[in-house]
Amino acid sequence: MKTLRILVLHGPNLNLLGTREPGHYGNMTLADINRQLIEVGDSLGAEIVSFQSNHEGEIVDRIQQAGGSSNDIGNIDGIVINPAAYTHTSIAIRDALLASRIPFVEVHLSNIHRREEFRHRSMLADAAAGVLAGFGPQSYALALRGLTEILRNPLS
Repeated sequence: MKTLRILVLHGPNLNLLGTREPGHYGNMTLADINRQLIEVGDSLGAEIVSFQSNHEGEIVDRIQQAGGSSNDIGNIDGIVINPAAYTHTSIAIRDALLASRIPFVEVHLSNIHRREEFRHRSMLADAAAGVLAGFGPQSYALALRGLTEILRNPLS
């Protein structure tokens, strides 16, 4: 079985997980989530490459690099992305994901549809292979499982 390379992108303010609004986002830190994803990835035959930025352009750059052949950031088979606040505003991230042609799953720790109305609209959801929201830190693991299934067994 081929090892899949999955890029996990974390958007703005996710570096504050564990202390930021635990009622919405839980108590796990971003480092905890990344460690959990590596463990889940190992069980699924997937290598996890994680990246977090508070800057839209850096996220776009990372998506563009994902299709390259560099060993550390290229040759990515799929993307799990929590665009955080950029979910609702970033056409640039959307365009980068579409241009990459890499299948992606959109993830949110909280259920964005139970929150403020401005959070209900996603700029990415209609282009995503799937969307997971509201399962706390497990949203990432569920997204990773779903994405690896899609990559290994695409629907015809």
